[in-house]
Amino acid sequence: MPTVQRSTKKRPSASQAGPAAKKVRVTPTIAREEVVKKRKQPITLPVRESDDESSDEGDEDQIEDMAELEDEEEDAGSGSAEMSADAAGQKDSNARESHKVQRALYEQRKAAKPHSQLLVDAKRVWSLARQKNIPPAERQQHVRNLMKIVEGKVKDIVLKHDASRIIQTIVKYGGRKERDQIASELKGHFKQLSQGKYSKFLVSKLIRHCPSRRESILSEFQGYVLRLLLHREASGVLADAFELHANAYERSILLRDFYGKEVTLFSTNHGTEADREKAKRGLRGVLEDMEGDRKKRILSAVKENLTTIFNNPDKGTVTLAMVHRALWEYLNAIYDVENEHEREKLRREIFESCQDILAEMVHTKDGSRAVREFLAFGTAKDRKHVIKVVKPHVARMCVDDEAQLVIFTALDVIDDTKLTAKSLVSDITSNAESFVATPQGRRSLFYLLVPRTRRHFTPAQIGIIAETDSIREKTSKKDSDVRSTEIRQAASPSLLKFVEEKGAEVARDTGGSLAVLEIMLYAEGDKSAAISALVQPLASAYPSDDPSRPHPIDLPHTSRMYKSLLQGGHFSHSTKTVERTEFFAPADFASAFLSTVSKETTLAMAQGDGTFVVAELLQRIQEECGDESKKKMKRWFSKSFVSSIRDGEVRGKDILIEKILALS
Repeated sequence: MPTVQRSTKKRPSASQAGPAAKKVRVTPTIAREEVVKKRKQPITLPVRESDDESSDEGDEDQIEDMAELEDEEEDAGSGSAEMSADAAGQKDSNARESHKVQRALYEQRKAAKPHSQLLVDAKRVWSLARQKNIPPAERQQHVRNLMKIVEGKVKDIVLKHDASRIIQTIVKYGGRKERDQIASELKGHFKQLSQGKYSKFLVSKLIRHCPSRRESILSEFQGYVLRLLLHREASGVLADAFELHANAYERSILLRDFYGKEVTLFSTNHGTEADREKAKRGLRGVLEDMEGDRKKRILSAVKENLTTIFNNPDKGTVTLAMVHRALWEYLNAIYDVENEHEREKLRREIFESCQDILAEMVHTKDGSRAVREFLAFGTAKDRKHVIKVVKPHVARMCVDDEAQLVIFTALDVIDDTKLTAKSLVSDITSNAESFVATPQGRRSLFYLLVPRTRRHFTPAQIGIIAETDSIREKTSKKDSDVRSTEIRQAASPSLLKFVEEKGAEVARDTGGSLAVLEIMLYAEGDKSAAISALVQPLASAYPSDDPSRPHPIDLPHTSRMYKSLLQGGHFSHSTKTVERTEFFAPADFASAFLSTVSKETTLAMAQGDGTFVVAELLQRIQEECGDESKKKMKRWFSKSFVSSIRDGEVRGKDILIEKILALS
């Protein structure tokens, strides 16, 4: 059999490679486009296929282009309505004349509008400034020229869609001087502008690009935040400001309206550092110096304002991170209520006001934490209702960083594992093929088998999940180990079936190999069919004849998966040993390997990238398989083969030779 040749050429070390080549610095001629942050979308909304390719800037331009076209058609159409009957009778002879009359009438009406000449001049320069492929210096000159035209008139023209876009271009591409000038001229009018169909985009841009003016802009919304959140146009401006641009203190400005008129009217915030730090603590900071009836009034006002939002789900406000923050602050403040009966009453009332719209909240950090709080404190009936509400969206929740935490908490606290198996586990396992493609989806699968393992969950993630553990000890009766075992048993049949049908192909992907390995090691049940499905691809000729589709052993992640399966567990760096699992017998996998893969293929692997896999196979046969298997291996790995390995340059040859000699 021909020996598989491997390249022995190595890259020189840093000390041998000589001086590092200097990187060539290329000066771009065109400014890079700013990456626009976007708010997280609720899991209840359908997935937009173009989310990754589009931006908020493009959306705004498209919306306003359509509006501009509609307005122009309306103006032109109104001029032609009176003569449409005559034109129909004399279509051929008078078509050109009719068009000239219509166009002249349209121009007259356009010229009669306020600031018409200013807009004509501004549009001429704007068409140059908004071009994509021009040098930054040239663009800045156009922006300065544009600013000279509109200076002092910004407030008068900004409510029209075309003028609004002109001012937006100045804010987007201009310097601090131009932006401050625009903000100064519009001071005192931001509340009105945020409610405009076109001017709202300008307010959003000023909040984004003018951090020094952001606090004063947001302060103009005080006293009107709740009303604006329910407004069709203004809600997006406030949501973007809160979620994407504002710092902790600026967010507290927007949240203050949730605390009621008493806090708004009688707050003592003088802008000192101490006052700002107190404001950052949110509702707890407001309540810390209050006692008795005043504290009750403020909590009642927060609950009333939240209930108003929850009673208008059609407005879309319930999906906003600002509302979720206010809800979480309220739930946090309840902990400080001394009377336990009163504390439970307040929690019950707020839960009942939003129990049917919880799926709208799970996509944000605070919303997810609030729903998890309801699950942890809820009765069996409450938990069942929460599961009923989120069940249609389980697949979307499993691939969302925040929403999946709600799934994990439900699996942790609900004692009725038959309910979770039917409503949650089945939906997760049925989507296993798509879940293995993303880290979030894989975590959802891993939580069914190995919850909170450090191999797949960071300490920070484990800490967040564990936040409800102290509550679970008081509200759940079943032992957590028993609950985890029952969930694993419910998930195992479907996951093993998935490996049997798709595992061999899925394992060729890096993330897929991790998922297949965990399923094989920790799922419970008969794994013979899954083992056969995974071993079968190894029987193909090695190396592969198709360069575009390498042999599984030549894929590093897949090769590691097979090695771990032959080991029967993961290698622990702390104990320097393999941690075997009770749910998987590596000897069965070794036997299936031996009966499926031919001698020629096995020897070729040993001389190629499969050295460590074959070495682990030999060790497993030597330690756990019968004499017949050992004799078969001895015949395959003859003395002449050992000599060829010893004389070759195969990586790991010493370990392989050691395992071969151990069979004797």
